[in-house]
Amino acid sequence: MKLSEIQIENLYKFTRQHYVYHYDVQTELVDHLANDIEQIWKEYPNLSFEDARDKSFKKFGVFGFMDVIEAKQKQMNKRYWKIIWRFTKEWFTLPKVLTTMLVFLGFFFAFQIPYSEYLFLATLLVLITFEMVAIYRIRKEHKQKEKTDDKIFLLDAMLGTTKNGFTGVTFINLFNFIHLTRFEFSNLNIYWLLLISVIVTILCIIFYVSNYILPQKAQELIQETYPEYKWVKNL
Repeated sequence: MKLSEIQIENLYKFTRQHYVYHYDVQTELVDHLANDIEQIWKEYPNLSFEDARDKSFKKFGVFGFMDVIEAKQKQMNKRYWKIIWRFTKEWFTLPKVLTTMLVFLGFFFAFQIPYSEYLFLATLLVLITFEMVAIYRIRKEHKQKEKTDDKIFLLDAMLGTTKNGFTGVTFINLFNFIHLTRFEFSNLNIYWLLLISVIVTILCIIFYVSNYILPQKAQELIQETYPEYKWVKNL
C-alpha cells in the first residue's frame, strides 16, 4: 500500500511540528517515514495512517528527530567549510594574490607603529558590530520564513550566518585578548609580527568571503548542492 500525496504532505507537516525546519532534512525524514510506514502496513494492514506514522516515529527514540538533525548539520557544516576554503584559496592565486600581499604588508607595517593596537581594536570593534548586525538580520529573516510555507534549505540558512558567527567570535576573542593583556604590537619580534599579519590577513579574507562573496553566490551554491532546489522554489 502506497502513501497518498495528502499523507506525504502530512508527514512534511509532522516533521515541521517536531522542529525540523529545513526542507532538505524534512525530505530525507519524510522518505524514511514513508518507506517505514509502508513496511508497517505489510505487517499490520488494518493500522491507520496516524498510528503507523506514530509507530514509525517512536523508532527514533526519546529525542525524536534531533539526532538526525544534528548529523545533517555536521554533514552540511563540512560542505560549508569546503565552500569557504574554495573561495578563500582564490585570494592566493593571481591576480588576487597581489591584493592579499598588499593587505598583509599593510598589517605588517601598521603593527610596527607605536600604539597601533588601539587602531586595531577599533577596527575589530567595527567588524564585530557589522557581523553581529548581519547575523541578527539574516536569522530574523529565516525565523519569519519558518512561520510561513517558504522552503528553507539547510545550506541556505548557513550561508547567511557566517559560519554561525565564526569570524565574529574570533574577532571578539582577539579584541578581549589584546584589551585585557595590554598587548603592544610594536614591541614584538619581527617573526611574531609576520605570523600575526598572516593570521589577521586570512581572517579578513574569510570575513570578506562570508559577508560579501557567499551571499552574492548563494543561489548558485544552493543549486549546486541541491539539484532539486530550482524545481522546489518554483512550486
